[in-house]
Order: sequence, then structure tokens, then C-alpha cells
Amino acid sequence: MSIEVINESGYDGVNEEMLIDACSYALGQMDVHPDAEVTITCVDEDTIADLHVRWMDLEGPTDVMSFPMDELTPGTGGRPDGPGVGPSMLGDVVLCPSFAERQATAAGHGLGHELALLTIHGTLHLLGYDHATPAEEKEMFALQNELLADWYDDLNRRDVHYQPKPSGPGAFPTAADRAQLDEIVPGGGIPAIGEPVEGAE
Repeated sequence: MSIEVINESGYDGVNEEMLIDACSYALGQMDVHPDAEVTITCVDEDTIADLHVRWMDLEGPTDVMSFPMDELTPGTGGRPDGPGVGPSMLGDVVLCPSFAERQATAAGHGLGHELALLTIHGTLHLLGYDHATPAEEKEMFALQNELLADWYDDLNRRDVHYQPKPSGPGAFPTAADRAQLDEIVPGGGIPAIGEPVEGAE
């Protein structure tokens, strides 16, 4: 996999190697072509707030946004019921570490785990997964949590250490858990795929 991390957030505590590892693991488990490319960009709250309103017509900052390439639409890509992903640019995952830090604190775990969770969530969006309906939501969050938990097990097998695997109730959340977190940290809740808003500049 070719995974590039661009850290423009100015925020301490972002382990770029860990983000690459989590994304690479998720792509490998989803049988994505080994030459596929992903960019992970860490930005500040003003930048992600601008993206949030421009692409989703939602005010304020958020935690993660995903921007799949045009050739990968929901229902294709890495989904088992879709065609395979060839050696192509899958898209961009945009993270906001300072926002994620507040969510991590509210959920009872560290920033590293929160960023790993958001990276895997964003990566699944690049592969065509979404949570627009209850059935999609259930499927995507179950897969996200399975990949996240299995990634920690894989780290142990490889004797690689980033952050400890948390065991709190917010560590492997359902969509309902994230909705409750959104009440505590407004603006999060893991948004869906970024799409241009009609009339937005």
C-alpha cells in the first residue's frame, strides 16, 4: 500500500507511523490491491470546519471526513459485494487531532486510539461503506470495531507498540455510542462521506 500522511494540524501527539499502520491493516484485511494509494491529512479545526460546511453543509469542526475518488462510489471498492479495487488512488482521509482529543477524553481513552478508530472509519468510507441507513450503520460500525480490535491483536503478534488497547465502553463504539458522544462534544459523531454541497463555493 502507498499511504501518505500529511500533518498540517500543528498538534502534538500525532503518531504518523501508527496512522499508516492502522490504515494499511484495514486495507489489507479488505483485500485491497497492494498498489492502492491513500492520503491521510491531519488539519486544524478551522480547516476541517471549512471542509465540513463546504462539503456537507454542516457548521463547525468535526473529527474525520473522507473523500473517495470519483471512480469509487458507495457499494463498490472494497466491499465484498463490489468489484475489487485495482492499483488506484482510493482517496483522502482528513483528521482533526485537536477535535479528536476532546472526543477521546470524553470517551475515556487516549488520542492515539481515537485517531486509529477514525482512520479505520475513514478508510472504510473510501471503500464504499456508509452509515446513511440503520442497516448500513450497523454493518459499518461492526466492521470498524472488528478491524480495530484485530489490528491491536496483529500489533501484539508483530511486537509493535503504539498505545495500549483500551477496554472502556467507548473504545469500540456503536453508532448509538457515537451519537451520545456527539452530545458531549458537539460536531463529531463521525460524519458520512464528503460530497459537494449544491451552491457551495
